Amino acid sequence: MNSGENPGLYVHVPFCKTKCHYCGFYSSIDLSGIPRWLDALREEALLYRHEFKPFDSLYLGGGTPSVLPERDLATLMECVHDRFTFLPDSEITLEANPDDVTESKVSLLRDLGVNRISIGVQSFDEGELARLGRRHTAKQAEKVLDVVRSSGFDNVGIDLMFGLEGQNQDGWLKTLDRALRFAPDHLSCYQLTIEEGTPFAAESAERRLRVPGEEEQRSLFLATSAFLEERGYTHYEVSNFARGRDRFSRHNCKYWSHVPYLGLGPAAHSFLGGRRWWNVRSVENYCSTISAGGKPVEGFEELDEDQIVLESLMLGFRTRNGVTAELLACAGGAADTLRQLEESGLIEIAGERVCPTPRGFLVADSLPLLFTPCR
Repeated sequence: MNSGENPGLYVHVPFCKTKCHYCGFYSSIDLSGIPRWLDALREEALLYRHEFKPFDSLYLGGGTPSVLPERDLATLMECVHDRFTFLPDSEITLEANPDDVTESKVSLLRDLGVNRISIGVQSFDEGELARLGRRHTAKQAEKVLDVVRSSGFDNVGIDLMFGLEGQNQDGWLKTLDRALRFAPDHLSCYQLTIEEGTPFAAESAERRLRVPGEEEQRSLFLATSAFLEERGYTHYEVSNFARGRDRFSRHNCKYWSHVPYLGLGPAAHSFLGGRRWWNVRSVENYCSTISAGGKPVEGFEELDEDQIVLESLMLGFRTRNGVTAELLACAGGAADTLRQLEESGLIEIAGERVCPTPRGFLVADSLPLLFTPCR
């Protein structure tokens, strides 16, 4: 574990104007609950005020953080800064939907200290946006990206989605090319997954949703990696690309490296000292539990040393940084396994690190199973 590094703070803003057809994240479309949620968040933050070292990242995710009215955004930022200590060079990220972003709100975000913004574009194709259930148009997304850039933000990310119904490689690469016109510092390119309980899950069960097959998805993934790396982006995690190491998501890297993090809000997860816990997935239960003087924790797990090692392999093989050779050294048959993986083009051995290639990313979840880590 990397307990010596500064932790990150995540705040789950559990509100959306509408629910996208693919989204499995917890959120509510009842915006009338925002004031009560903010009150509860203040109290939850107090519960952890002295348990974490100073933070060097704050990530406002959701849900849709940008759906919050300006006064509530200001209240939220005041709350976390009043309850916790942040280092001067902290990375402060907010996820935004193009439909919510105005020049006034962008200006406020800068005044509140937000220095990294992630725009949930998903697609620049109007038909794909409608099929996904997005509430913005491609033109709106482009306008917002212009507004964010002209306002002075110099760390801008774009979220995109591939593997959509009817999508082919040519169309997807046109989407990427369109995104690059705005010179994003970071790109998250997520493969569509069918999440339980979503409209897409129901359509898939009824065979009304037809997404590209496994081989097509594989080709789309590799084409994405090659296209963006040729244009100066580093493919540093399965779904993430950045224009240099200084544009990696500092906050998300904590999740992949067992660095402590605190999550506030419904459905938020936390990790500290080998213990992981998560909050209830309900605004109502979250608020009522805190009002009654309790912690809104739904469950927890204590990770032993073997579990930490296994997780380190699982998380490490999802990043270009990989895992240390030392972590694998005592695994039975490790030398033969590594040689075979290297010959297959799935890993590269760079000094003391074993790093997955883009092809290795395709099988990242299965790579740890080839080893038997020991203490």
